[in-house]
Amino acid sequence: MNDRIRKIVVTGVLGAISIFLGITHWGFIPWFSGASLTIMHVPVIIGAVLEGPVVGTLIGLIFGVFSLIQAAVAPSGPTDVWFTNPLLSVLPRLFIGIISWLVWKSLKKNPTVGLIASGIAGSLTNTVLVLGMIGMLGFIPWQALPAIALVNGLPEAAVSAVLVLLVVAAVRQIKVGRGKSKL
Repeated sequence: MNDRIRKIVVTGVLGAISIFLGITHWGFIPWFSGASLTIMHVPVIIGAVLEGPVVGTLIGLIFGVFSLIQAAVAPSGPTDVWFTNPLLSVLPRLFIGIISWLVWKSLKKNPTVGLIASGIAGSLTNTVLVLGMIGMLGFIPWQALPAIALVNGLPEAAVSAVLVLLVVAAVRQIKVGRGKSKL
């Protein structure tokens, strides 16, 4: 399959997975804080690592636009109305793939470390930019945001790191575990 067609297919498939995770709510893991841990950004990270920053950005756009539409059409909580603002629902998601790809590109000589770091970086990009925009828009006081980042952001980053490592290692047939990982 030529490179361009593969990128289009990967974008479509991972974009569809993001939408599926949102519609079914499988992309939200119940968490003790009463909030949910999201893995909605994981397809964005995987797409960026596998196919580059343009694919990651396009999947991030799909994720963001879906978040906006879902918040407007089928809100599931009182804060969902905030996500009808594209500055909150779309803009931060455009950077997940770019940051994930940059981290992957700089660390891919050690694939295990690179994949774990890409998963963490992409997840934290989502957390920091979404919470930052929530603060900028005045929805929550700035003082409350670090606690939210710690309680939700760090566990999301850990889950993302594991999922990105497992999925990309399987797709690229990267051997992980004891000894040095190889491409």
